[in-house]
Amino acid sequence: MTDDSFATDEAGVPTVSCTRCDREWTLDNELDNLDPGSHAIEQFALDHERHTGHYPDDVTPWIVRCRRCPDGEQFLAERPARRWAETHARHTRHAVRIEAPTGADDVVSGENDENHS
Repeated sequence: MTDDSFATDEAGVPTVSCTRCDREWTLDNELDNLDPGSHAIEQFALDHERHTGHYPDDVTPWIVRCRRCPDGEQFLAERPARRWAETHARHTRHAVRIEAPTGADDVVSGENDENHS
């Protein structure tokens, strides 16, 4: 997901919609209050999920889950998801499944956990 992947109004201000909430938001305040390059839409999507338990329309997170312990996390980009998986696998020696929004899953194997499913 990128800030460029969402609709913009005539003034170039991005809008985000959520059919579950039956609402649409114009992110002019977020753009005014965040520094350049802060990814206003991504931050809005993370805040929306924290408050509602779901993401806005067109937002599907990268999900990383340890295959051995209950640790896991959600990210809006591949790089932090992969970094979390690799760090967890390195420190715990557990295999970590990376579930991509595209459906192309991957597993970062832990040194002693390669045979666990």
